[in-house]
Amino acid sequence: MELDNRKIMILKAVIRNYMETGEPVGSRTISKLPDCKLSSATIRNEMCDLEDMGYLIQPHTSAGRIPSDQGYRFYVDEILKEKQAEVQELKDQMFQRVDRLELVLKRMARLIAAKTNYAAMISSPSAHKARIKLLQLSRMDAHRLLAVIVVEGNIISNRIIPAETEISDQELLNLNILLNTTLNGLTINEINLDIMRQLKQDAGAQKELVEHILNELSESFSNDEDLQIYTSGATNVFKYPELTDGNSASRIIDTFEEKDRLRRLLKEVNTGEDEEHHGIQVFIGDESPVPEMNDCSMVTANYDLGGGLRGTIGIVGPKRMDYEKVLTTLRSLMSQLDQHFGRDET
Repeated sequence: MELDNRKIMILKAVIRNYMETGEPVGSRTISKLPDCKLSSATIRNEMCDLEDMGYLIQPHTSAGRIPSDQGYRFYVDEILKEKQAEVQELKDQMFQRVDRLELVLKRMARLIAAKTNYAAMISSPSAHKARIKLLQLSRMDAHRLLAVIVVEGNIISNRIIPAETEISDQELLNLNILLNTTLNGLTINEINLDIMRQLKQDAGAQKELVEHILNELSESFSNDEDLQIYTSGATNVFKYPELTDGNSASRIIDTFEEKDRLRRLLKEVNTGEDEEHHGIQVFIGDESPVPEMNDCSMVTANYDLGGGLRGTIGIVGPKRMDYEKVLTTLRSLMSQLDQHFGRDET
């Protein structure tokens, strides 16, 4: 006899209920579940079949059923298959989204530079404020685990976690449940010391492994080196005589070529929380956070893709830049970007 969809549904329901209560599960309990449309008699017959097949055990006469090792094994394998399918679907969506977003950001940098006749730079969205959707641990071999981390915006990070001792299927399942129950819906920044301390305490013998996972989680989405910067129009600075005097133009172009410096610059100015005005900031002369740009002006604005995914656009030109035109261009492009990749797609 094979497990059909109805038997699988009942088996999963029995196992989940038993994991929550620790008590044998009866047919009436399953029949009262919101998604169950079966009678107690039908469920009782199916549970008898599952017992005959070795998936359930009846501790004593007239008691409900509890899962057997074979039942747990089926449940764990099914969960892993479902999660792997879910992760693969999210990966496919993410790759399509990232490829499309990268193309849009590159085109937008060129468009801004051409439309304003100034230099433009755009950062890819940072995920450190995005909320965690899924953290899935799976075994690679006896001493290595693969952690698949998914945050809002369907941004995915894969990390290999070393395990000093071999972990059983049940321990792996318990860790997945513990991590997702505790961390789901939190941002990386919201995982504070109290949460970490409680997680390690609940993990018991696996507390060192949990600490390693938390460190990897933090590094996955807090690494500024992974932030992409797209630039265009740096040579436009040569169109303005006041910037070609001395070494101003060379310093500006050198700064545009050093992506690490641009990452630090955009991270420093990406602090505006006013969504309506996109956190627009104007730096004139010495107000610039980058000394190499003290001879010019810089206008920055934040774009928001929803789910905590934010990036920054910067425009650099002479102090006599057409501020009205720059601000109008930024507001228009920010609105288009938010609508095209905004919250309705996350």
